[in-house]
Amino acid sequence: MSNRFRSLFPDRPVLIAMAHVPPLPGTPLYDEVGGMRSLVDAVEADLATLLAAEFDAVMFCNEGDRPYALTAGPEGVAAMTRVVAELAPRDRPFGVDFLWDARAALAIAVATGASFIREVATGAYESDMGIWNTNAAELLRERRRLDADGVAVLMNVTPEFASPLGRRSVSDLARSAAVSSLADAILISGPMAGIEPDLDAVRAARDAVPEEVPVLVNTGAKSTNVGAFLSVADGAIVGSDLKVEGSTWNPVDPARVRRFLEAAGR
Repeated sequence: MSNRFRSLFPDRPVLIAMAHVPPLPGTPLYDEVGGMRSLVDAVEADLATLLAAEFDAVMFCNEGDRPYALTAGPEGVAAMTRVVAELAPRDRPFGVDFLWDARAALAIAVATGASFIREVATGAYESDMGIWNTNAAELLRERRRLDADGVAVLMNVTPEFASPLGRRSVSDLARSAAVSSLADAILISGPMAGIEPDLDAVRAARDAVPEEVPVLVNTGAKSTNVGAFLSVADGAIVGSDLKVEGSTWNPVDPARVRRFLEAAGR
């Protein structure tokens, strides 16, 4: 079983902060007046607070690209690569997520030196984006082809904005992704960004997968619930709760960062 993620973060719990990138060129909400410079400046301002705090890693994500697409365009990959390359931290690992194109995320990770990617790589779903199919075999073969075996793949098995086609339980989905699809970590999400998953779902996933495969809370971690989640999970990814008024689209709030980390025992 792979130990890519464990080698990055040997201690538990792991806390990963999101660096949300505003809408990229070509998407409906892109700020053509501010241009690329405004994207870089916005993320840089958030990172100044996040990197001064005790997070184990940060992860860049094109969260602003609503409505999300299942296939990335070259302009989106190019723009995201520029943002990450300019701002990637040098004092801790960082990751990349591209909604919702796993191969795009991997390409950006390889170009920028990211240590991990977060993606939906297993299963089939009905979703806001239409019928959604995935291909873990293609993704991991692409990782090998790009000589990027060191890039850990965090697999979200309960993706937001979607429901699975089929009747397998969370336990079955997590176990299969870990054993059959070689996930480096399993992620459990709520129904939307910023919405927490059921604690029982997190517990079911943790009980189902081998001990060496971490299980992280992927959405909805807050200062008010992170203690309960970390009693079960190996870590949490947090974004919205660190923002002004707890809104995904707002800037990072230093006071909320402190509150979250204190609740998580940092």
